[in-house]
Amino acid sequence: MRASRGWIVLSCCTLALAMVAWAQGRRAGLYEVTTEMTWQQSPFPNGMGPAHGPRTSQVCVSQEQIDKYNGVPPQTRGDCQVSNMVKKADGYTADISCTGQMMAKGTVEASYTEDGHGKTKMHMVGTMSMGPNSAPVEYTMLSDSTYKGADCGSVKPVAH
Repeated sequence: MRASRGWIVLSCCTLALAMVAWAQGRRAGLYEVTTEMTWQQSPFPNGMGPAHGPRTSQVCVSQEQIDKYNGVPPQTRGDCQVSNMVKKADGYTADISCTGQMMAKGTVEASYTEDGHGKTKMHMVGTMSMGPNSAPVEYTMLSDSTYKGADCGSVKPVAH
């Protein structure tokens, strides 16, 4: 009986430590996010898009976004909606659909480590309005995020 109580206490302590470790990689605050977009099918004549090459930005993530996405939300623009989200212990998967100038559907998969680093991959396929015409579009966006601290300074959380 005494040994059973010991194992129960040890199991509870292990679970508590695992929960603390899990929460370490999902902290509200300032993240540095480096994103690179690769066009598989570009609507632009030169084959490149407006976000060619890596781009680094500071992103403020609120506790509400941590609760919703388990980490840094997907970096989307315009009229894009996230659906079918499946949270995992170390990230999430979801579908994304966009309307407006770009009509596209895609998927996003994110994973986070206990030390505040994360990786996100988003793949989109659709069409983009180019004046009176539309052109097929397909791209993959890879992002790396690093937790910088709880204080976002002048950086405001992205609306999602």
